[in-house]
Amino acid sequence: MSSAKEEIFARLRAAVEEHPGRGAGEVPRSYRGAGGVGAADVDLEVLVERLEDYQATVRRTDAAGLAATIAAALAERGVRRLLVPAGLPPAWLSEVPATAGVEFVADSADLGPRDLDTADGVITSCAVAIVATGTIVLDAGPGQGRRALSLVPDYHLCVVTEDQVVDAVPAAVARLDPTTPQTWISGPSATSDIELNRVEGVHGPRTLEVIVVVGSGT
Repeated sequence: MSSAKEEIFARLRAAVEEHPGRGAGEVPRSYRGAGGVGAADVDLEVLVERLEDYQATVRRTDAAGLAATIAAALAERGVRRLLVPAGLPPAWLSEVPATAGVEFVADSADLGPRDLDTADGVITSCAVAIVATGTIVLDAGPGQGRRALSLVPDYHLCVVTEDQVVDAVPAAVARLDPTTPQTWISGPSATSDIELNRVEGVHGPRTLEVIVVVGSGT
């Protein structure tokens, strides 16, 4: 052992001997579980705040206004070619006027990465949304599609209903099937790997827009 290491260990031993009551001791194992928080306790305003902190655009509506809100979001974005995963409720797109010239492209195995990249965006539902972290989770369920569908296009419009919102990660994990492919989204894709400069759209959509639907009936 080198003299430098010997000196470091000697200092550590001396520090421990000087404060014998500050050892590792018993590690607490009373971790928080998934239960204990009901839907009435989930704060949607905090979810919206966290999503906006991550530079996502958030719209709020009720079930009756969802289709109109989706149509407005697509119009403001200027979407002309929209990817639609299997299982997405057709009523969600019913307010998009035929005169808007929007082409709804149903996802299929024939659509490769280039096809996904040339689309103006994608619309999906979600599996669960987490208030504490501002995270949206997709698990390839109805209306969500394969992972590439929400990672390749530059614009992702995601609909989150109130009954899909939970308070924290344990509650989210309890709702998810660990055997399904999952995508955990906390804001638009971004990285600061190069000289700490934030660059968006490197590993996924540059723009994330979320519609939070209050109430049921969607």
